Amino acid sequence: MEPLLDLFVGYLRAERGLSSKTVDAYASDLVRYFNVLRHRGHGDLEAVTQADVLQHLTVLSRGGLSKRSQARHLAALRMFHRFLVQEKVMGKDPTEEIDTPKAAKKLPVFLTLEEVEALIAAPDASTPSGLRDLAMLELLYATGLRVSELVKLTVNDLQLTAGYLVARGKGNKERIVPFGRAAAERVGAYLQGVRPLLLRGRISTALFVTPRGGPFTRQGFWKLVRRYALKAGIRKAISPHKLRHSFATHLVERGADLRAVQQMLGHADIGTTQIYTHVDRTRLHRVYDAHHPRSRGRKAGGGREPGRGGQGGEGAADTGVR
Repeated sequence: MEPLLDLFVGYLRAERGLSSKTVDAYASDLVRYFNVLRHRGHGDLEAVTQADVLQHLTVLSRGGLSKRSQARHLAALRMFHRFLVQEKVMGKDPTEEIDTPKAAKKLPVFLTLEEVEALIAAPDASTPSGLRDLAMLELLYATGLRVSELVKLTVNDLQLTAGYLVARGKGNKERIVPFGRAAAERVGAYLQGVRPLLLRGRISTALFVTPRGGPFTRQGFWKLVRRYALKAGIRKAISPHKLRHSFATHLVERGADLRAVQQMLGHADIGTTQIYTHVDRTRLHRVYDAHHPRSRGRKAGGGREPGRGGQGGEGAADTGVR
């Protein structure tokens, strides 16, 4: 089975263009699958049936594996068996009629506008590294990039005057993402005064570099975000991906077209982007319960009288998006 796994991994990398992280996860799932098949006496993949796959998934479920992880596991099995049919190693795909386990969609955790402002204000702009970090945070919030996309940006990917960049997402697919004046100013200042200092004459195509002249890693930027979140007094668990959620949530809350948000985020399916409309509706319900005099969530005698709303309520938040 392992030689077939090696062929499959090569196919995923070369033809499907999947990330190393996804390929490694699929390979791990398949090794687990092979061990179960051997334990059940299946030395030949041709003999594997739908019942075998279903029983394997049942065991995973009973072992406490989440619906999301079960779905990924089945995706690995399904892609592997389809590959074997395509290569004429198997005559039939045993996963063909198995439904993907439906995981309950969790609403994404995002930062408020005030928390975003506090996070972006946390770096020390009087130092070269602080100016670089400020530019990275500003650009990440302005574009909603994945952290892997941010750290892979090159100088040539950025069109500073025109106000857009070229991001390379999953499957190495390119997309154009605009950004605003605040991000352009911060990144421009970094390029002119900081990046040359960090490189010290060394050559690099990476947009954001470390003092050693190399590009940032995902893990390095995660630590950076975490450090600034603590400095800003943000209590909720935070990661670079939370800024991506914040970017999308704040756009949708302010009436951005969902298709445009989908394109900027690089989602293949608009159903993935629609989760942010649920976030917006949840927020609207909270606002209603807190402020409407006839809401069941409102205590008698609390809040302002109808028609007496002033500045500074939740609905009066600044509508500007960086």
